[in-house]
Amino acid sequence: MTTTVQVQSEYRDLPIDWLVESTTNPRQTYDADAMQELAVSIRANGVLQPLLVRPVNERRFEIVFGARRYRGSVIAERETVPVCIREMTDAQVLEAQLVENLQRQDVHPLHEAQGFAALLRLEEPKYSIELIAAKCGKGAGYVASRLRLTELVPAAVEAFTKDEIGVGHALLLAKLQPEQQEEALTACWQASYTGGSSKPKRVLLPVRHLREWIEHNILLDLASAPFSKEDAVLVPEAGSCLDCSKRTGHNTLLFEGMTHADRCSDPKCYAAKLDVHVKQAVAQKPKLVQISTAYGKPADGSPVVPRGKYVEIRQEKPKNEYQQDAPEYKACRFAAEAIVADGTDKGEVRKVCVNPECPVHHPKRQQQRNHADAAFKADQEKRRREEAIAQTTGMRVLKAIGDAVPVRLMKRDLLFLAERLTMTLEERCPFGKGA
Repeated sequence: MTTTVQVQSEYRDLPIDWLVESTTNPRQTYDADAMQELAVSIRANGVLQPLLVRPVNERRFEIVFGARRYRGSVIAERETVPVCIREMTDAQVLEAQLVENLQRQDVHPLHEAQGFAALLRLEEPKYSIELIAAKCGKGAGYVASRLRLTELVPAAVEAFTKDEIGVGHALLLAKLQPEQQEEALTACWQASYTGGSSKPKRVLLPVRHLREWIEHNILLDLASAPFSKEDAVLVPEAGSCLDCSKRTGHNTLLFEGMTHADRCSDPKCYAAKLDVHVKQAVAQKPKLVQISTAYGKPADGSPVVPRGKYVEIRQEKPKNEYQQDAPEYKACRFAAEAIVADGTDKGEVRKVCVNPECPVHHPKRQQQRNHADAAFKADQEKRRREEAIAQTTGMRVLKAIGDAVPVRLMKRDLLFLAERLTMTLEERCPFGKGA
């Protein structure tokens, strides 16, 4: 590609101390050994290709591209270098630098991305991803994914610039939100204890491993989301999922290559929408039972019914004899509509039974209650029989005493007899008084 020239170019030799490097040059790293080799070549053969520069003032010129040749000439202690002087705008400089450096393989992708971002920030002329792609001879998806590299978190930038991860890993990480980038970064490696060393060695895993990890651990399936993807006011600051750049199905340029077509890449936003959806559902239906599918006890005073305190009633038909006898496939008069307020499948509406007295869905509790009732009734019956025997025995004793005494007994006589009988029984008891 040829950059538009405003005036005719001028070729001449300039003193090397008249030149200054451009601050927008995408190339920001230079291999020291390679620079020494270049300096040796320049000492032997000179600078074979002129540097492209633009005038700043009469004795100051900015290097548009050719910074390596300039640095090599400084090392070779040359006094002058050949240049092509051309009047250029800031936009033309950026564009020329990007095109020239993209033709070289040793420009770091992160620096390339920063160059793309600089073009997009220009007020005049206005650049779009598609326009940059056309001028650079690249696809729009290539430019979009490179631009995301400028949003890598510091830990990922450090690993990328130190070549601890490759460009494929960095491009996948850049698709994620900052919180998820740090989590996914740790999935790029695995510990290896080969060689008999007690200290593990960190081994970089293939890009496909990271892609699969992200798809299984970060991206959320929007097809099964309980809230409306079209609702732009559910969480106003988030807007509609349909127009969200963090949705893989919408931002196809960024998420090109992902196997799942419609996923959410922002778990925090997804969770916020779930919370609002549950609150709205409960507000609309105050009698809606709130249940938890998570392990652990809800906070004190929480209206959420924990696991083990409810039975979900399956809506599908039983597939075998075992399911036909299972309580969760049976209906009851206590069945109520519920919403998952915490845990897996949050926001889903289900049918549940939360009544502990239900003989269908809580048969064990009912059996325990029946056993307790039976034991209570048996104890009551035993006491009734003992009281009846005691009363009959007492009446027989009184009758025997009355028949043995020829005179009518008075109340004081009966009290005396009762006292003497009590003393006699205590003396005969082998365990002593009060046993």
